[in-house]
Amino acid sequence: QVQLTESGGGSVQAGGSLRLSCAASGYPQIMGWFRQAPGKERDGVASLDIIDGETKYVDSVKGRFTISKDNAKNTLYLEMNSLNPEDTASYYCAADLTYRYGGSLSSYHYDDWGQGTQVTVSS
Repeated sequence: QVQLTESGGGSVQAGGSLRLSCAASGYPQIMGWFRQAPGKERDGVASLDIIDGETKYVDSVKGRFTISKDNAKNTLYLEMNSLNPEDTASYYCAADLTYRYGGSLSSYHYDDWGQGTQVTVSS
């Protein structure tokens, strides 16, 4: 099991930037960021496979968000630029010990989850 602790959420105006962090206690094979807006399902935003460094992004964030990992700190990041109100949600870090090339944007492929951090983008 991997314990995950997120930080870095907050409020920002449209066009602004935020960086989310997720400190991991173990060594998962894949990690990802998900988000959930009120009344909506939890959707995958970006994923990373730790072995090959390959990534996946949902179309709506391509070119704006970047997922990365600092292996020395065992911390996952999500750099978010050009934020818009549609990005408002609770953001969750996820991890799993099963390898998948590029990670996965499906919540079913992750066993371990962080507590979530709120991101609010105002127009």
